[in-house]
Amino acid sequence: MRLSTLIRLWIWVTLMAVAALVVLSVLDSRLKAATGFGTVDLQGMSDAMGYKRALAAWIAREHAITAGFSLGFDYLFMPLYAISFYFSAMIAREAFTPKKGIWRRTMDYLGFVPFLGAFADAAENALEYSALTGSTTDGTAQAAFLASNIKWTCASVGVALLLAGVAGVIKLWWPKKEDA
Repeated sequence: MRLSTLIRLWIWVTLMAVAALVVLSVLDSRLKAATGFGTVDLQGMSDAMGYKRALAAWIAREHAITAGFSLGFDYLFMPLYAISFYFSAMIAREAFTPKKGIWRRTMDYLGFVPFLGAFADAAENALEYSALTGSTTDGTAQAAFLASNIKWTCASVGVALLLAGVAGVIKLWWPKKEDA
């Protein structure tokens, strides 16, 4: 893939990921304002009682629909942020490690970390859904909590890659000094 095509795709995917994040944030803040619990609060719950309290707060139909939609819409957000972070790694690789070697290979590997985070996010949402709809156990809550921690660790790497990608685009677009 040409670098210009990669940058163009990166910009579009990143903008779509930001738009999806805004939608999720608005839905979650409204749900939390109305009930005291947002879907983001589920990430910090490591026992069954926390899920039972959230479910009791969302017992009204409109709150349950909002919570369910947020958990489902997150599945659309996952590939968007993973691809955005991956493209960021590839842009940073091209900008800062043009020669083959260990650093270029490291950037290749770091590009896959956000996909691990997206898989952990998917597992987290599935476990949260299971905890909300089935018989909630502390084991399910702890597994969701672990998946959430893995997701956030990978997301931190992704944000660092995004910043490196922005710096890479600036470096690549910056006019090069001509030796005269």
